[in-house]
Amino acid sequence: MATKRKVIITCAVTGAIHTPSMSPHLPVTPQEIAEAAIGAAEAGAAIVHLHARNPETGEPDQSPEAFAKFLPVIKQRSNVVINLTTGGAPTMPIEERVRPAATFAPEVASLNLGSMNFGLFGMLDRFGDQLEHEWEKTYLSNKDIIFRNTFGQIEHVLTTCAGNETRFEFECYDTAHLYNLKHFFDRGMVAAPLFIQTVFGLQGGIGAHPEDVMHMKRTADRLFGDSYRWSVLGAGRNQIPVATMAAAMGANVRVGLEDSLWAGPGKFAESNAEQVRIVRAIIEGLGFEVATPDEARAMLALKGGDRVAF
Repeated sequence: MATKRKVIITCAVTGAIHTPSMSPHLPVTPQEIAEAAIGAAEAGAAIVHLHARNPETGEPDQSPEAFAKFLPVIKQRSNVVINLTTGGAPTMPIEERVRPAATFAPEVASLNLGSMNFGLFGMLDRFGDQLEHEWEKTYLSNKDIIFRNTFGQIEHVLTTCAGNETRFEFECYDTAHLYNLKHFFDRGMVAAPLFIQTVFGLQGGIGAHPEDVMHMKRTADRLFGDSYRWSVLGAGRNQIPVATMAAAMGANVRVGLEDSLWAGPGKFAESNAEQVRIVRAIIEGLGFEVATPDEARAMLALKGGDRVAF
């Protein structure tokens, strides 16, 4: 009997895009982030992608001290693969953004592959009247954010983490980012299997039309052949349509409240686990199986949870 294809679900539990006034279900405190990650793993996520926040204001916090409050809890209670952001927030310098990955040597860290305009101001149309913190209004209304990920900054992350055996989730928001990754691949600074996360529907990056998804897949196939593992995320209302289309094409998928606050039109997701359950049902309905954390480790050639520094 043929073996069913295994699909890795990543869950990005809080991020730095949505702000706490937008949804009562967005994890903010260390306990909330830990519980969200564990719940997502129990629902079927093999990987959890983690940011930290100030527990009082909800502002993104990229200090190792903030991550230290929930990383050991998750590790003790779950076998899930932990992926730490080096994206932080788009307003942070690279030296700040890389510190958690450099400190904790996770199995996986995210790495953005190119600079881009980053527009969050569209969310003011929906949420502007309910923002409780002044920082939220300032952050979301900024139309001059450039998310800087220069060749030098990308190289800084790679060299800073070079000795800790961390592998990367390469976040590509446009086709140029795939070519940037090819540059580092050809130089031998990153190795197969590359875990490429193609990102659709954020203001400033590629759109979420099916042709956009196809174009990114065709480009990655041409540049990397069988040297990569493909994953997708769709922002906002694009989350489930993009995941469904791409899963049918052979992709792994990412969901989570970092990427979308919704579980359907006008319906807040009450937890990260709810989104995981939704996409898991789609994956299994397509005739595939959800990968376990250890299966994901094998698929991505990870070092194992016993070799992290937390």
